[in-house]
Amino acid sequence: MKILQFLFLMFILLQVINVHAQNGDYKENIPPFILENGDTVKTLVLNDIYFYPNQIFGNQENDAKYKKLVRDVKKTLPYAKLIYATLIETYEYMMTLPDDKAREEHLKLMEKELFAEYKPALKKLTLSQGKLLIKLIDRECNQTSYNLLKAFLGPFRAGFWNFFAGMFGASLKSSWDPEGKDAATERVIELVEMGVL
Repeated sequence: MKILQFLFLMFILLQVINVHAQNGDYKENIPPFILENGDTVKTLVLNDIYFYPNQIFGNQENDAKYKKLVRDVKKTLPYAKLIYATLIETYEYMMTLPDDKAREEHLKLMEKELFAEYKPALKKLTLSQGKLLIKLIDRECNQTSYNLLKAFLGPFRAGFWNFFAGMFGASLKSSWDPEGKDAATERVIELVEMGVL
């Protein structure tokens, strides 16, 4: 059973790595110089720029909701990116371990260290920030929080944490929908990543 869990984890992590490689690594394949009509021309790749209409809402309620969304994204997005980086680092390190027992011991140690380091900060998140973080994890990792927990901790513990989240009105199975209900949040994330907000 442990081998199946490990293989499932490897499949998920390979999918995450593959999707991120397809999305953002095209800039690395562009040469620094090209020859054009006998002249050497320097190539330069700029970051994407997004243009949106001004955020003038006309009433204080919508303006307050937008400001809250910006605040929540700025607070939770770094955690989602950290989780993605930790997943990649853990996957790469686990590939160097000799057997399943060593991998399982490493996962237990990682879980203990991560809880000790981040539990105090994550306990300070509001309920809406927690729900947003669950969705941002899906956005960054291309897997729901439930699937990630299931791969690392097993189906029983993932089910327990999903039940625990459900007691507060959240679900670890929440997925990211940038074209639908999460379109405004995606827009704020893009602006935050560009440094506009």
